[in-house]
Amino acid sequence: MLAREWQFDGLVGPTHNYAGLAHGNLAAAKNAGAVSNPRKAALQGLEKMRFVRNLGVPQAFFPPHYRPQIAELERLGFTGNLASILSTSYQQAPALLAAVYSSSFMWAANAATVTPSADSNDGKLHLTPANLFSHFHRSIETPFTTHLLHKIFHNKKLFTVHNALHAVEIFGDEGAANHMRICDNHSSKATHILAYGKSREMTSKASTYTARQERLASEAIARLHGLNPDKTLVLQQSPEAIDQGVFHNDVIAMNTTSLMLLHERAFTENDQEKLRAVFSNHPHLNYREVLNSELSIADAVSTYLFNSQLLELGEGKMALLAPSECGNHAGVRMLVDRWLGQGILQQVHYLDVRESMRNGGGPACLRLRVVMTAEQEQSIHPSIILTDERYAQLDDWVNTHYRDRLIFSDLCDPYFVKELDAAYSALEAILGMEGLYDAYRPSSLL
Repeated sequence: MLAREWQFDGLVGPTHNYAGLAHGNLAAAKNAGAVSNPRKAALQGLEKMRFVRNLGVPQAFFPPHYRPQIAELERLGFTGNLASILSTSYQQAPALLAAVYSSSFMWAANAATVTPSADSNDGKLHLTPANLFSHFHRSIETPFTTHLLHKIFHNKKLFTVHNALHAVEIFGDEGAANHMRICDNHSSKATHILAYGKSREMTSKASTYTARQERLASEAIARLHGLNPDKTLVLQQSPEAIDQGVFHNDVIAMNTTSLMLLHERAFTENDQEKLRAVFSNHPHLNYREVLNSELSIADAVSTYLFNSQLLELGEGKMALLAPSECGNHAGVRMLVDRWLGQGILQQVHYLDVRESMRNGGGPACLRLRVVMTAEQEQSIHPSIILTDERYAQLDDWVNTHYRDRLIFSDLCDPYFVKELDAAYSALEAILGMEGLYDAYRPSSLL
């Protein structure tokens, strides 16, 4: 059956801030403590979604998670009314307070791993929410993500939403940011690439930063989704790249259907050779490595070239949505212009997602790719599809409820929590999802 790739973007939440919680994410660490602008961040994300839709690519979104998660602080021993819990955690454990306010769910590439029905052994579309075990502030995303996926992909005849893998180190799973699908087109069967950074068996390991994705997690997802073992490669990320800030594979490699663009040091030497073999055996597929002499890993990380959004527009035409930082870097600009001249790309667009970039997430981080047939498209929850009307509603909602300046001390203000709850209530009404956030609201807002 004919299928299309949908882009599901995470709608940036009203608590977008720079807490520097993600170890190994260089941009997040660099900007820790800076003043954030949640309104601008959300509007930049919305504009990117609209831009993609105007290119003819189907676009949807994930509503933001409820924040702050006061129940998580209560589980950790903070007691009293809301004001007391916020004040005490601010004084005694500011990192925990920042964690329960985190808006990192905006990076939907980490929400889940997805297998289209063309590739699963039962003909259903499979989704496994990521457990995000490597960081506390991300691990608390999993329950709501799971709830949301069940709500959106509710037809059990067409979709299977699995439980997240066990939240223990050996099954640490970071979602689709470490997954690539190589195929002729979105409707055809594919070869799946599952990248990992950690395994008890490997001899070469990152030494500066801790790798996040576990090999056992990647292998488990391949089994759960019914992938063909003969068309599945589980490859190790280069420890050298991880130690330079490549915390996910999508920071050093990108692909869509028949095109793959990656750095020559994305994977270990042996595993990079395995990937080359896949493409050499299929000459109609397009594989391009960027040499370190052309672009260093450090420059790839600072510009997030490989975290650009690569889109197939039909008839083999490829478009690249790169962050504006790429357009401002002479070496990256030269490389992209060469891809245009060689006909590898037909369009390049440089977009402003600076608020996300400052926290370590580019255009590709903001979206989860979901390939669906026409029947599956008709079965998803309609309220999360981006239409002109929905865009206008969300734009107005953000401008009404989001602050244009947020600093860390704002997080201990109970009136800010009340302000946030009003925003979430308004969104529930817009989406027709009353009660979406009920399980996450504090028992007392003031």
